[in-house]
Amino acid sequence: MSTMASPPPSSNTPAPAATRARDTRYDTLRMLLRSSTFIAGAVIVLWWIVCAIAGTWVAPLDPYASDPLNSLTPPAAGHWFGTDQLGRDVLSRVIVGARDILTIAPLATLLGTLAGTALGLTVGYFDGWVDNVIGRAIDAVLALPLVIVALLALAAVGASNLTVILVIGITFTPITARTVRAAVFAERHLDYVAAAQLRGENAFYIMFAEILPNVLSPIIVEATVRLGYAIFAVATLSFLGFGIQPPSADWGLALSESYTLMAGGAWWTVVFDAAAIASLVVGVNLIADAVQGAVDG
Repeated sequence: MSTMASPPPSSNTPAPAATRARDTRYDTLRMLLRSSTFIAGAVIVLWWIVCAIAGTWVAPLDPYASDPLNSLTPPAAGHWFGTDQLGRDVLSRVIVGARDILTIAPLATLLGTLAGTALGLTVGYFDGWVDNVIGRAIDAVLALPLVIVALLALAAVGASNLTVILVIGITFTPITARTVRAAVFAERHLDYVAAAQLRGENAFYIMFAEILPNVLSPIIVEATVRLGYAIFAVATLSFLGFGIQPPSADWGLALSESYTLMAGGAWWTVVFDAAAIASLVVGVNLIADAVQGAVDG
């Protein structure tokens, strides 16, 4: 007796969740590469990344060499951005000043994103009393102003690059966790999660191998937004004396050391560092807006 051959797989068969997530990411990437907003933001951020990596080679003069005889020289040939109160070249210090802020802010954002993602996955997947306890704790932490919490923590443990990374990363954790929790709520009752549970997969596998790939888009959006806040937070803490410490050429620290000089007409000691901070934040926000639009589209 002949056996009936099994029918070929239908082209209408739904793709696995991981495949759909991968296709979505490819579509998002194509949209980003066609976005003028993303390209503009990427060019700005890339310029400052180059300065952070190769600043000592790009800078025209030694950013730490003082020259008291040429202090507070206005912008002119030889010192295109002028000199500060110690005679140091402002242009060179602006270029090199990108290094610390572009080290600390991304690391703090990465820490907050990783910790917040793990916490959000746990709270969103288990729900019940886990969500009631941890979720309420997250809401309580979010009610506190970021800068105030960071200042209190840094005053308690002391200011250093490592503590700034830890403090900002920890304060970003509940914000990211809330975003991930909301995304997991929308995924946890879908068929692919139920199928993994029926296969006997453990909760860790389901959260990180099944659900996580499908909630990466909001996590990436949240990370890009948080990076802009982290840059501003690092600069603010440095300006207040609780962030990056001397002799760094950090922009926030430079503003703290020079803002009183504006009353005497030395505007260049402040304007160029402030413009550097603003341009980097704008560049990151342009990228975040483009990513948000690509994800929503």
